[in-house]
Amino acid sequence: MKTITENYDIVVCGGGLAGFCAAVAAARQGAKTCLVHNRPVLGGNSSSEVGVTPHGAAAFHAYARETGIISEALIEERARNHAEIYENGWTNSVWDMVLYDLAQKTSGLTLHLNTDIRGVDMRDKRNIAAVLAVVQNAEIELRLEGRTFIDCTGDGIVADSAGCRWRMGSEGRDEFDEPHAPPQANGDTMGSSIHFLARDTGRAAPYVAPDWAVKHEDASYFYDQGRIPKEDRGGFWWIEIGVPYHTIHDAETIRHELTRHALGVWDWMKNKDPKTKDRVKNYALDWIGQVPGKRESRRIIGRYFMTEHDIINQTVFPDEIAFGGWFVDLHTPGGLLAKTSEPSAAVGGDEHEYDTFSDYSAMSYCGPYGVPLRILLAKDVDNLMMAGRNVSVTHAALGTVRVMGTTALMGEAAGIAAAIGLEKGHDFDQLVAKDMVQIQQRLLANGCHLPNYRNEDPQDVARFAQVRASSEASIHGVAPESPGHHEGLAVWKDQPQYHIERLETRRGQLVAISGGRIDSIELCLSNESGVEQQLEVRLYAVRHIWDYRAEPDQPLASATLTVPPGRHLWVPWELNFELPTHLLSGSFLRVDALANKQLLWHASRKIIPGHMATYAISPNRMRRFGNGHTLAFRISPAQRPFGPAQILSGVARPHRATNLWISDPAQPLPQWIELSWPEPQTLHEIQLIFPGHLIREYHAYAPFYRDSQCPRDYRVEALVDGRWTRLVEVHDNYQRLRRHVLAESITATSLRVVVMATNGDPSAALYEIRCRA
Repeated sequence: MKTITENYDIVVCGGGLAGFCAAVAAARQGAKTCLVHNRPVLGGNSSSEVGVTPHGAAAFHAYARETGIISEALIEERARNHAEIYENGWTNSVWDMVLYDLAQKTSGLTLHLNTDIRGVDMRDKRNIAAVLAVVQNAEIELRLEGRTFIDCTGDGIVADSAGCRWRMGSEGRDEFDEPHAPPQANGDTMGSSIHFLARDTGRAAPYVAPDWAVKHEDASYFYDQGRIPKEDRGGFWWIEIGVPYHTIHDAETIRHELTRHALGVWDWMKNKDPKTKDRVKNYALDWIGQVPGKRESRRIIGRYFMTEHDIINQTVFPDEIAFGGWFVDLHTPGGLLAKTSEPSAAVGGDEHEYDTFSDYSAMSYCGPYGVPLRILLAKDVDNLMMAGRNVSVTHAALGTVRVMGTTALMGEAAGIAAAIGLEKGHDFDQLVAKDMVQIQQRLLANGCHLPNYRNEDPQDVARFAQVRASSEASIHGVAPESPGHHEGLAVWKDQPQYHIERLETRRGQLVAISGGRIDSIELCLSNESGVEQQLEVRLYAVRHIWDYRAEPDQPLASATLTVPPGRHLWVPWELNFELPTHLLSGSFLRVDALANKQLLWHASRKIIPGHMATYAISPNRMRRFGNGHTLAFRISPAQRPFGPAQILSGVARPHRATNLWISDPAQPLPQWIELSWPEPQTLHEIQLIFPGHLIREYHAYAPFYRDSQCPRDYRVEALVDGRWTRLVEVHDNYQRLRRHVLAESITATSLRVVVMATNGDPSAALYEIRCRA
């Protein structure tokens, strides 16, 4: 067997989304990087081999899509791909090629695919010298030497080989008193899944299961235990097996058992289930996965051990490098072999799968919360990081941080932190103690979001500019029939999206302000009871758009409105209220209507950016309503929360304020926004962050999707020696982040971004401009 030795700055092991983002991030920082992966395609569980589409915080929180490298890739996939995306099993190889293409375009990145990690060579007890690998079917052994290693293998293969301590199973409640922890510690883990995809053939397609497939006869197994076959084409996360098997050592046994069960599920749907067999009579199996997607195995002990309490309490970490917001999703050990599937799915009833009002669902709803760098730093080896589901968290905390949107963010952070550490010559302790500001600012500059940090880059001269625009949008409110501009943004059918307009529980609507006063707010209501109804309303200041407290401090105002019988009535609330001076332009208030089941508060077809609604799921807790919907309201006087100064907030999405400039939709394009300085500035790099791809999860976006809000055609101009000079002109854009490095530096007193056309929206819009010498 031939042996080859290669030397790198950073060696990333595992090419799932965490490892992919880590490797691309490290190479983009200038580190000589190698990515080793044991499959022929990148993406891990998200690849076409497994077919689990990337989940993340936006499944539960509007405007919480993960950004950075993962966003760049997913936006590209939707723009290129003809295929609809749903959930498990629907991923085609266009996604594989998007990742492969991005890797090939990344300077300084070497790929070793179809390559198995076999062990490590230690330089000393606390440092790895090299990982040892074998290229499948090539009779080649690789010795991959590096200065820093990042274990993104999922199973923690590198960390285990290097002697790191790890945990596997569930911590008991007596250790950390976590709400989701079992009374006693045990070895139970979440299981692995395979998926299938069926297609409509247009004619009857009989199916006969093989003799070795599982035979299902009991409807309650599916409809009373959280395994509802609600989609004819497949995509069932609950085809899962773990306990009594070991998710590492028994992986092949699990694969076979999953195959038996998957075929048995299809047999049940085709031939036995009275609810599905007529619906799927023309459907035939098209694909069945044979690479199980694994949810849990080893968790490597790091320099911080994150618990469920950090997630519940939204701990603010000084070393925050990512965020999460998926719910605490702990599948029942055993999966298909257990009495029920994941607990919140098993309480939804016959057709619904989820009940967002159950005690378990309310307890499991969390985030967005910050993630610290220290859970990515191995405690026992000084040059080993990890990213993905093998990070330093409890079993309960893993329930939320394990999803691929979150692990991709951790991967990008690990890659950037590793590169900065090598650049500075700092060890991990010094990295945390001395380099966190630089790491966080680098992440923000790459388009990532950190809930508790903002752009404070001293080299970004845009921060010190004056800003003006050709126009700005005013907010008068929206009616139920107001036209929207979100074509191609479908209702995703998997996660619960409560959108009942009837006021079964408390409802809240965010409204961004521009200061001054509010004379009145009107709500569009229907009263179908035939008699007058009373509706209690309250007005609150909120910390940010994800402030889900049912009572956010003392109300600024409250009243009881009388609602006469009728449909689509505009019911006024006369406020005549001077806004407190500490409420900045662009910040949010929340208008709450308390429960009255006789009344409906109507949703609008139009979504105003940042203006999402919430509903109460418990006495103390609210949750996103619908899919980021805006409820119908009017406000007087009109507010102007989308002024040009919003682009200098340091945050590139709605959060504590709108953070977004929007031009007046009544004025035709082109529209422009301009920075100016009292003294000439040297400019070499201009970065723009446009709106789009934030409000919903990836699953919501249609084939060939280009977000209507995103500028399609734009140019960048600079005032040089008293004359406007065109620096950049771009056509056919659909990406959110665009970085333009000039061939030569210029000296200018003003910079202007001119939006000539969007991908459908009547307004030009921009979250952020950065300018560096």
